[in-house]
Amino acid sequence: MNSGNQSTGGIPGSRFGKSSAKGHDSRYEGPMTSDYIGLLTRYVEGEARPVDKYGHQPRLEALTRQLGEGLEYDRDVVVAALWLHDLGVFTGHRPEDPEDLARWDHVEYACSRAPGILREAGFPEEKIPAVLRAIREHQPKDEPTTLEATILRDADILEQLGAIGILRVVSKVGRDTRFPRFADAVAVLRRNLDDLPAKIRLETACRLAEPRIALLRDFLRAVEDESDPGFL
Repeated sequence: MNSGNQSTGGIPGSRFGKSSAKGHDSRYEGPMTSDYIGLLTRYVEGEARPVDKYGHQPRLEALTRQLGEGLEYDRDVVVAALWLHDLGVFTGHRPEDPEDLARWDHVEYACSRAPGILREAGFPEEKIPAVLRAIREHQPKDEPTTLEATILRDADILEQLGAIGILRVVSKVGRDTRFPRFADAVAVLRRNLDDLPAKIRLETACRLAEPRIALLRDFLRAVEDESDPGFL
């Protein structure tokens, strides 16, 4: 591994309506006039399908706070990016046809939708480009060019390891055309174990990854011990 409350109401005429959650933790800017976190939370919770897709974002919010502790970064950028980065994987946003889905770029879709959603939520215009950069650079294959993108990317990698990583992959079996059998899920989990740890950059993320890596390794060993690969 590499070291390195509800508001009194929504925006007038907004699709978001009323929402909850207060405040933010930007190191660069003063208090914001809009409760944008509550608005984004309500929006994503309403759009996330299947419904278990929603849990990823609150977990990322907690993880990114841990990873960013003691670092100088723009919390607004990270929070906005983590709430919107996977919009393109939700049913109703992504294509249903398997061939179209195979060509689908959920990152570009999220980047095309995010500016309008953020403006409607009252998010600062000058920070939107940094949010888009973090979304574009959040996948393990990417090379993040900002600290905000690095924090989001490392947190997203952690979500693909350990018990949560297992749950997220196995839950797709039988409802995602890419995962007709358990064997398909196991293959992805093996790739995650083999490839992802070396892509982590932040020291705190490396430490948080260690027990997750061990748990995933033990799980895959147990699968191997308890089954014939031909019958998964």
